[in-house]
Amino acid sequence: MPRPVVPSSAWLPTAPCSPQVCVTSVRSLTDVPRAVLRIGALLATLLVGVVLLPVLGSVPASRRDALIRRWSLAVVRAAGVRVRISGAAAPTGGLLLVANHISWLDIPLLAAVRPARMLAKAEIRQWPVAGALTARSGALFIERDRLRALPRTVARIADALRGGAAVVAFPEGSTWCGRAQGHFRRAVFQGALDAAVAVQPVRLHYRFEGGPASTAPAFVGEDSLLASLWRVVSARGLVAEVEIRDEIPAGSHPDRRALAHAAQPGLMGGELEWAHVALVSEQSRARTCEADVPTARQG
Repeated sequence: MPRPVVPSSAWLPTAPCSPQVCVTSVRSLTDVPRAVLRIGALLATLLVGVVLLPVLGSVPASRRDALIRRWSLAVVRAAGVRVRISGAAAPTGGLLLVANHISWLDIPLLAAVRPARMLAKAEIRQWPVAGALTARSGALFIERDRLRALPRTVARIADALRGGAAVVAFPEGSTWCGRAQGHFRRAVFQGALDAAVAVQPVRLHYRFEGGPASTAPAFVGEDSLLASLWRVVSARGLVAEVEIRDEIPAGSHPDRRALAHAAQPGLMGGELEWAHVALVSEQSRARTCEADVPTARQG
């Protein structure tokens, strides 16, 4: 399903990343059979989740959370991605989990850290299978292009946190390719301040086994879910690294600006970030030059 290209604004940020500029993948006919098998395994795993979701409410909380973690890991592994998790999150009590955002894989990875209510953009409702699962999991949907809805969304986050639930949010407000990342927006942290709960930062990173970082899982710009899915299932040796950082205690920062700054995972190395910006700028200049060259039809 294609994603609409939405103009950037202070309340609806977009990353400079695009699949044409930032995303690299190796395509080979020999990868097709393995990719098809992985898609079959992924669909079967998602179907299990659809079947089990209605009965999870009757399962004791500790057992339910364990089942959700295992299923979430199974989703990622069915796509052919190995998972490495370091650190741990508090198993109970209100908690705001925040992470950088790269891929649709981020969602099950965060659920494997701790089952939580997801703060998700309203467009996810339209995704096949995953949209229904997200809605029935108790996600808090936000209409990002409606500024007036923001205070109500923050209030809903605070209510969920006060009730002892964990809430997962991606404060960058947009996906990045993984070569660089955006800055955390402050609004979601107001919910943690109002509810007086801790914040748990998580850093997500994708790389090849024993090798460099990979942008194959990225879901950026006008990329489609199907294209991103195919890059993942056809990749070899893809590893998802989940680094759970130290919890930021409630009341340790005076306002949401300071809290957002403290929760921001360390940015990528300066050399990588500079290379990313230079690559995007070079691509933009190339497109401008192409637009300025008259075609034969233009004369």
